[in-house]
Amino acid sequence: MTDTNAELLELVKSLSERVDSLESEIKSIRMLTNDEVSEDVMVAIAAAVAAYLGHRARKRQASFARNTAAWQSATRRSQLNHAPIHLR
Repeated sequence: MTDTNAELLELVKSLSERVDSLESEIKSIRMLTNDEVSEDVMVAIAAAVAAYLGHRARKRQASFARNTAAWQSATRRSQLNHAPIHLR
């Protein structure tokens, strides 16, 4: 009877050691997956995937006109437009 108790005690000890090792492994995996990916890295990855799939990126930078004549003429054109407002 004491032999079976000793065997069971050894089995419980080995199982608890295995559970402890698995819990530590799960914690390390969670720590690896919880790292935040910076926005710059995410944008670079998205751009690389888009380029690989054949999407050509457009320039999305604000450009400021040196002369204001074009802006003034566009504004004047919109003000002098005699079309009804709902059709503009």
